[in-house]
Amino acid sequence: MELLQLQYFQTVARLEHMTRAAEELQIAQPSLSKTIARLEEDLGVSLFDRKNRQLKLNHYGRLFLERVNRVFLELNEGKREIEDELERGQTQITLAVSIPKVLPELLSSFLKKFPDIKFQQVLESTSSMKSLLEKAEIDFCISSVEIVGSDIVWEPLMTEQIYLVVPPEHPLAKREKIYLNEVKDEPFISMNTGFGFRNLTDEFCHEAGFVPNIAFEGDEPGVIGDLVRQGLGVAFIPEISWLGNSKPFPNKLEIIDPHCQRTIGLGWSRRRYLSNPGQHFRQYVLDYFSKLNRR
Repeated sequence: MELLQLQYFQTVARLEHMTRAAEELQIAQPSLSKTIARLEEDLGVSLFDRKNRQLKLNHYGRLFLERVNRVFLELNEGKREIEDELERGQTQITLAVSIPKVLPELLSSFLKKFPDIKFQQVLESTSSMKSLLEKAEIDFCISSVEIVGSDIVWEPLMTEQIYLVVPPEHPLAKREKIYLNEVKDEPFISMNTGFGFRNLTDEFCHEAGFVPNIAFEGDEPGVIGDLVRQGLGVAFIPEISWLGNSKPFPNKLEIIDPHCQRTIGLGWSRRRYLSNPGQHFRQYVLDYFSKLNRR
């Protein structure tokens, strides 16, 4: 069994089409068909169901594909580990976040200490971050919802209060505390569907006995605060949004019931090689949030 056979199988399994796979691999279709046939002969089972020139990955094929994917994942991580040894001080860290607010101060202070490290940062939903971690395509993620997986480590960093903000002229504006069901009929300005914070606040509303009327969706807390100031609705805002904010959010109200908090955590995969700069970053994040908690 050769790596080339496994690569060919991986491509055919993904496309489930011999002609398209041959075109992508830039080889003749008869050669590809023979390679897959030899692989099936070595394994003693068919990996595909074949009917009317159609290919469909079968039960044995799915089992074998999972192992093949692991083989190439380990090879890629081995390559990264060697490259890291050869290029120490030039490593890039790939970071996915669902909370962009924490990044500017965190990254700027880290890069002052480690100026040679480069970052590739992406804004992702929780489900996307889990997939990226499982495929070992990112080094770390910072999320407000725990990410669970057999090879995923998710380390809590801080727990913060979630508040409600209302327009300046709103009847509740002079209050300091409210019960969440008091705003069940209000229009809500909210984070986009699929993001951890949106899922969390929807659950708060569910606990309070209502489904929020979403008037506007976005992904930037500052814009959400501006829309609230303009009287377009009420919004949930996490405590961390006040850090270093030169334009404070309007009329912050503490929610008495339900208990509205979230825990921010750092996630990574045991399957992805953690470079020396990556280890520095992990420890720096833990120390940074420890200081943040004390503030």
